[in-house]
Amino acid sequence: MAVAAPASDAKPRLNVPPSMASALRLDPVGLGAGPSMPSPSRRLAEPPKTPSPSKTTYSDRFIPCRSSSRLQNFALIDSPLSPAKDDTPYSRLLRAELFGPDSPKPTTATSAASASPNTNLFRFKKDHSAPTSPFAKAAAAHHDCTAGSGDAPSPQKPPRKVPKTPHKVLDAPSLQDDFYLNLVDWSSQNVLAVGLGTCVYLWSASNSKVTKLCDLGPRDSVCAVHWSREGSYLSIGTGLGDVQIWDSSRCKRIRNMGGHQTRTGVLAWSSCILSSGSRDKNILQHDIRVPNDYISKFSGHRSEVCGLEWSHDDRELASGGNDNQLLVWNQRSQQPVLRLTEHTAAVKAIAWSPHQQGLLASGGGTADRCIRFWNTANGNVLNSIDTGSQVCNLAWCKNVNELVSTHGYSQNQIMVWKYPSMSKVATLTGHTMRVLYLASSPDGQTIVTGAGDETLRFWNIFPSVRTQTPVRDIGLSSFSRSHIR
Repeated sequence: MAVAAPASDAKPRLNVPPSMASALRLDPVGLGAGPSMPSPSRRLAEPPKTPSPSKTTYSDRFIPCRSSSRLQNFALIDSPLSPAKDDTPYSRLLRAELFGPDSPKPTTATSAASASPNTNLFRFKKDHSAPTSPFAKAAAAHHDCTAGSGDAPSPQKPPRKVPKTPHKVLDAPSLQDDFYLNLVDWSSQNVLAVGLGTCVYLWSASNSKVTKLCDLGPRDSVCAVHWSREGSYLSIGTGLGDVQIWDSSRCKRIRNMGGHQTRTGVLAWSSCILSSGSRDKNILQHDIRVPNDYISKFSGHRSEVCGLEWSHDDRELASGGNDNQLLVWNQRSQQPVLRLTEHTAAVKAIAWSPHQQGLLASGGGTADRCIRFWNTANGNVLNSIDTGSQVCNLAWCKNVNELVSTHGYSQNQIMVWKYPSMSKVATLTGHTMRVLYLASSPDGQTIVTGAGDETLRFWNIFPSVRTQTPVRDIGLSSFSRSHIR
């Protein structure tokens, strides 16, 4: 007895060539082909028969019954919790590959009881039922609280871009390649002083005018230059050990003070005291208000003094020497109040922070290469950074809490650092020899560097000050960065 075909008009699930149609048997084995049996061609056109559960069937391949498949776990069938937006192109393509190109989109929802007990098993869809992290709920609650306040979140501040090339380069013939000299300084009146051989030249950043201040003659040489804080007087250290004071407005020498036995390679002004360091290992304190050459002598280094810097409140003087020592002095004692010996090479680079009292930065030479930060209240090391190169100079920016370092062996680079994280803001290259000289412009935005390659390079590396503080008697109104080109 033939089995009646279902009323469904769905297409067969198996497509075969016409030449093979007569060789295939789709009816269960053991059923005879009686008079009421359809012809082979009709059987191929009909959908497969569903056998009776009471009879055992055999066929040449296993076709699984997909009625019990949990296809909702693969986003192939919509569920009560699965809206129509889950019917993605990928889902339609996968459904066509599994059920044929003409399979209709399922519309019957699978009950929650038939869901897989393990909700993460072969799960393709993202589970939105729980937060992805323990902080998600708190973040979502914070977002909900701030969403209705009308305050849009502030955009992330982009990183500051520092130009990688100098905006101006000046030739500086006869600029010495000597680690222990200090031949470049920028005054608060926007005038750059440079020692070239036996002469000192002044370059005005406002109008690029060059003035020859002095010539020490063939028997002497310029070893250090340093402006007073108001920018009117320039001190010069000479190869013979003298310290000269010049009035830059009149190009006239007003004092010549002796006391050192050999060259004076470093100078530092406080409000009214000029300190000088020499190869004779001594530091002399000069007061131009009195006729004496010097008023006191500090003896603490065992080798040439190559670094000197007064703190911004004039209470402490830091000195570095070729004996690898960093000493801190005050005016009330002839002995150093701190003797810091962690550096393993000459200490020339010294800078006091303008943002935090008692914070001192120092840099070591080729065998050390480190920048160290000190709390001079107790002498503790706050941080130490290996820069990879000889540290020649340090300067702190007064506008932001950043500092710049210049380097020698072996990379000759200029590096800008953010304090206290000491993350690198920029690394600048251009000099072909050690960057031995460094000075900052009066507005704090530009630096000038000098090297034995006989060039001076001007770099715009620091941002402008947010709140301009009035400065008295220093003539800052003449300074304009647009004139420095």
